[in-house]
Amino acid sequence: MTERLRQLPGYATLGLFAVFSVFPLYFMVVSATNSSADVLDSRLLPGGELLNNFTKLIESQDLGSALWNSFAVAIGTTVVALAVCSIAGYGFEVFHSRAKDAVMAVLLLAMMIPFAATMIPLFTLFAEAGLVNSIIAVIIPAISTPFLILLFRQASRSFPHEIIEAARIDGVGELGIFARIYIPTMRSTYAAAAVITFMTAWNNFLWPRVILVDNRVQTMPMLIANLSAGYVTDYGVLMLAVLLASLPTMIIFLVLQRSFAAGITGAIK
Repeated sequence: MTERLRQLPGYATLGLFAVFSVFPLYFMVVSATNSSADVLDSRLLPGGELLNNFTKLIESQDLGSALWNSFAVAIGTTVVALAVCSIAGYGFEVFHSRAKDAVMAVLLLAMMIPFAATMIPLFTLFAEAGLVNSIIAVIIPAISTPFLILLFRQASRSFPHEIIEAARIDGVGELGIFARIYIPTMRSTYAAAAVITFMTAWNNFLWPRVILVDNRVQTMPMLIANLSAGYVTDYGVLMLAVLLASLPTMIIFLVLQRSFAAGITGAIK
């Protein structure tokens, strides 16, 4: 009994922090069911305006197109980035050399360059290639990131190189080793990288806003920005759009949360 009393302040503190963490999510869900006036009055109880807010949303914005574009960007970026960055990370570690360490150092230095410094050259490049207002132009800059390459490189250090040597002796090619041995072994790392990449691509706003000049190819963050850009903002509709934009990332994280934790832990080790 005494031990439980000692633990009570700790549990109370954790519970308080949990309430503070969950409250914004609760307020977002509740606000999606209330009118704009109720949201401004900080109403904390669900209302009956959900259907009305949804009707206003689809009448004012092309919700289906925005969701489709966001999924196309997020899924396309995730699939290609995992393929490119995992191969790069595998190559940096398995075929290790001092020259590759120098290249890796340059890649890490590139992480310190703000995106705003490269945005204008990127736009000029895609404009000359005729890819402005194209989903491909949103995906290409994100398919190879130093962070993901470093994540796979660090995770590859725990990969048993003896298995690679045994497979080579058995006549398995490098591509076969990577596809049949490395990928199944690194499932947790792929899950962690998938969560990070999907969430980053889904929530990306600045670059799509620059390169996608037509609202017909807007993504969900752009749609939300459009809802709040007018003279009068309907906060019930806005919070419903925010809720719809948040659901895919929440589902992805909840489904892969265990593998995400294992993948990050493995990369840190």
